Amino acid sequence: MRILFLGDVMGRAGRAAVRDNLPRLRTDWRLDFVVVNGENASNGMGLSGDHAKLLLDAGADCVTLGDHAFDQKDMLQFIESEPRIVRPINYAKGAPGRGYRLYNAPGGRKVLVVQVLGQVFMKRPFDDPFSAVEPVLKSHPRGGLAQAVIVDMHCEATSEKMAMGHYCDGRASLVVGTHTHVPTADAQVLAGGTGYLTDAGMCGDYDSVIGMDKVEPMRRFITGMPKARFTPATGEATLSGVFVETDDRTGAAQSVRMVRVGGRLEQAAP
Repeated sequence: MRILFLGDVMGRAGRAAVRDNLPRLRTDWRLDFVVVNGENASNGMGLSGDHAKLLLDAGADCVTLGDHAFDQKDMLQFIESEPRIVRPINYAKGAPGRGYRLYNAPGGRKVLVVQVLGQVFMKRPFDDPFSAVEPVLKSHPRGGLAQAVIVDMHCEATSEKMAMGHYCDGRASLVVGTHTHVPTADAQVLAGGTGYLTDAGMCGDYDSVIGMDKVEPMRRFITGMPKARFTPATGEATLSGVFVETDDRTGAAQSVRMVRVGGRLEQAAP
């Protein structure tokens, strides 16, 4: 399968970039399945139902969330009626929605998408991510029940993301980090056939401070005093993410490449 994963969609600029580019990329790159992390799509804080529909209508087969999963309150109800939204599997007990789902792909194939939150440097004490993904990986063997297995590791620490990559090696087709909004340059296929990237980056305006308009974050760093709310930057966005091609028989990654389309960053395509 030819799979595209796009990193955190950041505000209006990120939504516009997905809306304007993803339909064309699905055709040009002959994509079989697309996952988009949408947890900052609504003003940089969470995802509303309307903005989730926009991402899905643009061509996302699945939208993952993160630690801001329910900052937009209508997501509490929307996620229960929309199976294409996946929230972190180790989020608060009793949270609506599900942390993993098995999806249909062309040709009768199946794709498992799992999202999990890390613990290191995160504001809330989420449950252990490794024990959270273990039973799901065990019950959905790569190349068996699922022709491809995608794990979105949403967390701050690069070390924790790398550890999750190696933990899932041989069992996932792709482990990709989200949350920090800065793309890393370590796309690779691990020894057990798992595609890996420490962070997919964001779909947002990179003339910013991790997607936010520069003025207020810089003021706070320089003076230590807030004056206004953070607001997403509104310049042309770069779509950032990762492309992986998998073997249907084994579910292993055959190749993995970074993706950057539009905006300020150097362009990269499969």
